[in-house]
Amino acid sequence: MTALRMKAISKHFGAIHALDDVSLSLEPGEVLGLMGDNGAGKSTLVKIIAGNFRPSHGTIFINDRETVFHGPLDAREHGIEIVYQDLALCDNLTAAVNVFLGRELTRSFGPFRIMDYPAMNRRAAELFAELKSETRPKDKVKSMSGGQRQAVAIARTRLSDASIVLMDEPTAAISVRQVAEVLNLINELKRQGIAVILISHRMPDVFAVTDRIVVLRRGTKVADKRTEATSPEEITGLITGAIEHA
Repeated sequence: MTALRMKAISKHFGAIHALDDVSLSLEPGEVLGLMGDNGAGKSTLVKIIAGNFRPSHGTIFINDRETVFHGPLDAREHGIEIVYQDLALCDNLTAAVNVFLGRELTRSFGPFRIMDYPAMNRRAAELFAELKSETRPKDKVKSMSGGQRQAVAIARTRLSDASIVLMDEPTAAISVRQVAEVLNLINELKRQGIAVILISHRMPDVFAVTDRIVVLRRGTKVADKRTEATSPEEITGLITGAIEHA
């Protein structure tokens, strides 16, 4: 069963054609690298998958069933989560509270309901252990490395039992050691059968963890290749237009 299939997706903003007739598929446990220059259509495509935009034309299938998203909540109910580049974390709160942000666990205290911090800490610790991350539930996010912050954001997607995780430039502006942490997190999602779409400009990272690479240029798909069947040089040529199609 295919986790995600997009057939002939187009998105127009007035006279601007952000995407033209783009098709792609994603299998459970597959990591797909989505590459392209600025303005290639990567963000538009991801926002369509995440339910932020409705396509102008085309069809989306989730688990081989035709699906229409009316908003991000629809996408989340179909098992799609997105980790944005800025991560949307609250620095002054703990890792556990950030994992549960907007979905806090509570317990009754007489006529009142109070936050159940011990339960959130326990569940967050389980999620970090599943991801093989050393992130600690009670640590404040402001004291964390870039890799640990990514672990918090990814743990939040696991809370909703996502089957597809979209990651927007997760290794941008972090150290080499932290990049290794994030790539390990992606491999762990893959091991658990979760499909990942990795949007990145970092060629070594894409080649390190992906099974397949899709290249967009000016809103059209110019390549869809198994990672082992291509090279950084070919992908660079496809991104820049030095190579038309592959």
